[in-house]
Amino acid sequence: MRLAVFAGVLLIVATLLLGGGPVSAQRPLVLERPSLLSDKAAGAAILAVTRAGDRLVAVGERGIVLLSDDSGRSWRQVVTPVRVSLATVTFVGEKKGWAAGHLGVILHTEDGGESWVKQFDGTQAAALALAAAEQRAAAEPDPEKREDILFSAQRLMEDGPDKPFLDLCFLDEQTGFVVGAFNLIFRTTDGGATWTPWQDRVVNPMELHFYGIQNTGETFYIAGEQGTLLRSTDGGAHFTALASPYEGSFFGLVTDPGGNVVVFGLRGNVFHSNDKGESWDRVKTGIPVSLSAGIRLADGKVALVSQAGDLLLSNDGGQSFEPQPDGQPIPATGIVQTAAP
Repeated sequence: MRLAVFAGVLLIVATLLLGGGPVSAQRPLVLERPSLLSDKAAGAAILAVTRAGDRLVAVGERGIVLLSDDSGRSWRQVVTPVRVSLATVTFVGEKKGWAAGHLGVILHTEDGGESWVKQFDGTQAAALALAAAEQRAAAEPDPEKREDILFSAQRLMEDGPDKPFLDLCFLDEQTGFVVGAFNLIFRTTDGGATWTPWQDRVVNPMELHFYGIQNTGETFYIAGEQGTLLRSTDGGAHFTALASPYEGSFFGLVTDPGGNVVVFGLRGNVFHSNDKGESWDRVKTGIPVSLSAGIRLADGKVALVSQAGDLLLSNDGGQSFEPQPDGQPIPATGIVQTAAP
């Protein structure tokens, strides 16, 4: 088994993603300018990594995308249509993939990451959210409820494309979700050619941030700010709230077909469920720092990494974790199992 752990400065990333007030509603130029090729790209802040067949695809700041065809021993940069930070990347098979990040950007590739097109951005997201809210409000007879329906969508439009997407999850090549800050969630059923606002399908009255989304078959889970946990058992048509075992933020989760769910987040907190999130048990990790990424390995083991570079491994589906000696001494933001041993 070989794992590739990617480093970045998660605390700085969180500040860039979620800190400060609204930016100008004018369309930022970084949405229109392609990323710059640089000899230093491999040393930039890389925020996420995934597999595309045997290839590794990593994404990070300023629209950087790196490809490796030798299990991470060497990397080459490819150009993307934007210069905004990319926070997440996922593939369905070897060729079709999506990356998303700052300013509501979603990029798509159909050739294993060699070339990318922009499918979506925060300006389009705000316009679609407002149109959907106006349609719902028109059918609501209560004036106060109409105002509530419109408030968030109008604010999103006024703020401009300043909200980031933070995670992606695809059921197949056509159907997928993207989630992000302030209750952002959109769904596609045509491979990202179009995206539909899904905010009215989730139970998130405080509009907390969504940090992670994962699925096992038709069951989807969302983890987020202040202990937010949601589940869909109807293929993502609706998401309902799960009782949360923790009031701190969850940064991600790992699932398996047997009903095991592992959520992880602030201050080394990990919780495990063996009944699809109906109940939770705290898992001792022995580390005080936040956990930033996790995966389920091919043999069923679960691996987590922390902001401090700790690597934790579970041999029992996430019921317990043991620290591994090959953890990195620098902050880790992503982990992937490579094809080579």
